[in-house]
Amino acid sequence: MGVLRDPNLPPDADDGSVPVAPQTGRTRSRWTPWITRRRLKWVAAGFVGAFLLLVAILFITAPLSKSLQPITAPSLTLLSAEGVPIARRGAVVEAPVSVAKLPPRVIQPFIAIEDRRFYHHFGVDPQGLLRALVRDLRHGHVVEGGSTITQQLAKLSFLSPEQTAWRKLQEMVLALWLEARLGKNEILSRYLSSVYFGDNVYGLRAAAKHYFSREPQDLTTEQAAMLAGLLKEPSTLAPTENLKGARKRAAVVVQAMVEVGMLTPAQAKALPPAKLKVGGLEYVPTGSYFADWVMPQVQATLNDKYPAHVVRTTLEDRLQRAAVGAIRSVGTGGAQVALIAMHRDGRVAAMVGGTSYAKSPFNRATQAKRQPGSTFKLFVYLAAMRRGDTPQSPILDQPVRIGNWAPQNFGNEYRGMMTLRQAFALSSNVAAVRLSEAVGREQVLQAARDLGLDGELETGPTMPLGTSSVPLIQMVGAYAAIDAGRYPVRPQGLFLPADKQPAATGLDPHIRSEMLELLWAAANEGTGQAARLSTPTYGKTGTSQGGRDAYFIGFSGDLVVGVWVGYDDNRPIPGAQGGHLPATIWHAFMSQAMAPGGKSAPPAPQPRDEPAVPNDARALSQVDREYDVEDQPSSPEPGAAPQPDTSEDDGTVATPILDIPPPPANRPARRPDSGPGLAPPADGEAPVASDGDGSRQ
Repeated sequence: MGVLRDPNLPPDADDGSVPVAPQTGRTRSRWTPWITRRRLKWVAAGFVGAFLLLVAILFITAPLSKSLQPITAPSLTLLSAEGVPIARRGAVVEAPVSVAKLPPRVIQPFIAIEDRRFYHHFGVDPQGLLRALVRDLRHGHVVEGGSTITQQLAKLSFLSPEQTAWRKLQEMVLALWLEARLGKNEILSRYLSSVYFGDNVYGLRAAAKHYFSREPQDLTTEQAAMLAGLLKEPSTLAPTENLKGARKRAAVVVQAMVEVGMLTPAQAKALPPAKLKVGGLEYVPTGSYFADWVMPQVQATLNDKYPAHVVRTTLEDRLQRAAVGAIRSVGTGGAQVALIAMHRDGRVAAMVGGTSYAKSPFNRATQAKRQPGSTFKLFVYLAAMRRGDTPQSPILDQPVRIGNWAPQNFGNEYRGMMTLRQAFALSSNVAAVRLSEAVGREQVLQAARDLGLDGELETGPTMPLGTSSVPLIQMVGAYAAIDAGRYPVRPQGLFLPADKQPAATGLDPHIRSEMLELLWAAANEGTGQAARLSTPTYGKTGTSQGGRDAYFIGFSGDLVVGVWVGYDDNRPIPGAQGGHLPATIWHAFMSQAMAPGGKSAPPAPQPRDEPAVPNDARALSQVDREYDVEDQPSSPEPGAAPQPDTSEDDGTVATPILDIPPPPANRPARRPDSGPGLAPPADGEAPVASDGDGSRQ
């Protein structure tokens, strides 16, 4: 046995050392002297103190008092591109529900799919968290969340959708606080009265009325299951837009009810698919035609859980006011009017859907499907250019018969052999029909589809004269495709990042150049002369059968604009032929919209990334008045375009408002075989053409 000695003593000194057992290979840890009971107590106390401090901070920073207040009704404010408030829309909210007054068949689907242990946990459910983690790991992605209904209610107390670990801890603290202050039924009642169900509808009562036109206590099991299923992705699963997806999700809810014993498999199998009966809620106008149109695009981008939203749109306040001012100054003779102005990339900058939104919120620019008349000839000539024809290719302008149908030119005027350029500028109906039959109607329809027309189109021989019913916004998008040199151009009301832009195909540069030549000739030498500007102007007039619809669609600079004039009851428009009224409105608008240099003036600097919600309601009411044509009608200002005579058309082509500009520098030069050009008629001279369908059986 060895002896433990003081190493400072001489070898023979007796230091009173005691024998010690020899080392057996195990060495004493160098941490052993440090670990004492006292030190362990201090470490434990430090951990406890840190935990208590964390809890205290969480309690201080979490909105505890707000969590007990009624949930704020959601709101949405739309801004123009310059940051001007253009519409504000509150959510569709009805009276709160009381769980105590609802039958079990209505409550159980929400418990089964959202928080099946709701009545057995204290606000945070460790068992549910573990179950969700196991399922997520098994599937390789998130298929089930671990948040309880109490935690989801706690989320609504925050004003922003921040997703961080700290926020998660705050939500847990709020959930514990809510459980301590409120009963289970009160928590569930608040949750069902506040949660989002899609279509801008918040709360179970509003959802039951909106989707099924009934009170929540009258919902069937399958209807309640569908509503419970919407909570996962309400914007995506809203059954008004995605009934198949909503029913599929409802089946998941029913299966969850079976798993927890709320339904037997036989009962679940016997449940029929829920059928919608939309319309139980009163429609709430948003304040303008554009706001109504852009709203679905906005809602698809919103975070569903949080109430206050401010969204910047593509509408340019200056151009919107210019559009309304142009229509007021010219007048419509009592007819309805629609105007859409967009940039060549599809950003809608101005929209007028009728003379009075207050009287009729029906949007004639986006919802109405009217015959586009000769503006449809764009697709006929595009198909011809794709085939290899040129603007100088010959076409016969003489009567033609296809079966029992014979189209005719306006005034029964025919000019024999002419070029495609002349035929397009003069809007010859028989030439368009001959050309359509030559290239094939299928090719014309394909050109229309390529440029963005997605509805049902006429396939018979009358198709090239625009006898299909098409929304104005799609026709303007098609003309924008020619301007942009790519197709299709999808009209959009929000600023999209580059990676979210719709895919497009480039238009052959040579074909685009030929189409520009045709459109320039129509706007400067043919039926659209009332629209031409001092800058290069391209466009086409159109009149439907019987003069019920009148159009001018064209572009200059970076703006593509379409104007429609007509009556809702489809009665004829006096003097519609020749593009007088729409072309005059188009010119009046573009004269204000175009800045020096041939481009539209840019909007004012955009506001900061997170603009504050405007508080001045007067600003919105002022916008409502200034965005509506009939509201505050004013007399034309000095220098404004005069109101045209809308009496029966006398057959004359409108006298040019401005001097005729030379062909644009980028327009292709005439080929040697191009033949004579088209000189504008002198004042009082018989017309070279008029734009009318003039078809006869």
